[in-house]
Amino acid sequence: MAFENLADRLQATFKKIRGKGKVSEADVKEMTREIRLALLEADVNFKVVKDFINRVKERAIGQEVLKSLTPGQQVIKVVQDELTELMGGEQSKITLASKPPTVIMLVGLQGAGKTTTTGKLANYLRKQYNKNPLLVAADVYRPAAIKQLQTLGKQLSMPVFSLGEQANPVDIAKQGLEQAKADHNDVVFIDTAGRLHIDENMMEELQNIEAAIKPDEIFLVVDAMTGQDAVNVAENFSERLDLTGVVLTKLDGDTRGGAALSVKAVTGKPIKFAATGEKLDALEPFYPDRMASRILGMGDVLTLIEKAQQDIDEEKAKDMEKKMRTASFTFDDFLEQIGQVRKMGPLDELLSMMPGANKLKGMKNIQIDDKQIGQVEAIIRSMTPQEKEDPELINASRRRRIANGSGTSIQDVNRLLKQFKEMKKMMKQMMGGGKGKKKKSPFNLPFM
Repeated sequence: MAFENLADRLQATFKKIRGKGKVSEADVKEMTREIRLALLEADVNFKVVKDFINRVKERAIGQEVLKSLTPGQQVIKVVQDELTELMGGEQSKITLASKPPTVIMLVGLQGAGKTTTTGKLANYLRKQYNKNPLLVAADVYRPAAIKQLQTLGKQLSMPVFSLGEQANPVDIAKQGLEQAKADHNDVVFIDTAGRLHIDENMMEELQNIEAAIKPDEIFLVVDAMTGQDAVNVAENFSERLDLTGVVLTKLDGDTRGGAALSVKAVTGKPIKFAATGEKLDALEPFYPDRMASRILGMGDVLTLIEKAQQDIDEEKAKDMEKKMRTASFTFDDFLEQIGQVRKMGPLDELLSMMPGANKLKGMKNIQIDDKQIGQVEAIIRSMTPQEKEDPELINASRRRRIANGSGTSIQDVNRLLKQFKEMKKMMKQMMGGGKGKKKKSPFNLPFM
């Protein structure tokens, strides 16, 4: 998860102050000193850190906090509010033209993920707004850039406009826009060229494209893993182009998060989207308040609910709930659940959105391996319909047959059967059964 180290540091700091019945100025100073160090370690711009700490300190030692009944909680609320404000305050939505087509230009340095982000954004708008996008390949310099966009277009079943590597990028953008009008595409994405670093030729070309097509949105695509450098890049692009927003890529990686916390304060441009994985649907609108909650260990229930509503069949979910209550949950049901949950994204990311999950014992050590999930699916698919319905039928010879059929060992089959049995018991307890019994960890699943 992004911000993991920062989240750990801040949560450890808040533990000292959370339950205090009285908070002194000395407590606030100690807390803000720890927050300052945590933010600097996360590669947040030092000027941004200084301003942030001053605002927190001023509010935290105010009368409304010190005289409140729960001052510790109030101080944490102050930090949450200021963190939300730092990242933009509220979600900044995409601007769609009143008269189609909407023109969206993507800019940024080479390697930031512009071309892939073009495909992800087009996929997002088609799904969420029922749009019919055209992708325009205006990067004529990077080897295979045009081919990459055409491959993405094929994967997404979307048209891609190109004039080849010898054409002028400004002409490509203009003719691409005309093509979109002729074919009734209501959104046009212009994938522009980047460089390894900012140079005059690149900026002039981008300014010329901007002047020629007058885009509704100019998104700067920034690699979150580059930390403070990402903010410097954003500042330079912002001075030359009329940027309307930022898309952060690789926010799911081992990133310190400094870019997300600094870019809005330094450039004034909102973060509109964040890429959270490799797949073409791994792109989310950026919600500053939700991200602040996740950093502070309060979870992100709204995003979790939205993912569930989008990817999980409601009727099937109701049917599954009944089966859980009565412990009639079968291996077929389990296979169905794996498929539904996997649609929502990486399982460890979903767990991180649950409020308080980070405080559960052993949560940090949970590793969810896609290969193991595949192994579990293979074992279940090697069972007969009767065995899936009633695992008690699976004797030694059947276990040997299932192991051979799934390319696994008898030990793997035994482990899954044991864990499935435990999981059914745990589900019944969580759904209201087994009163008075000690509940097991809800995270003891067969692929962890």
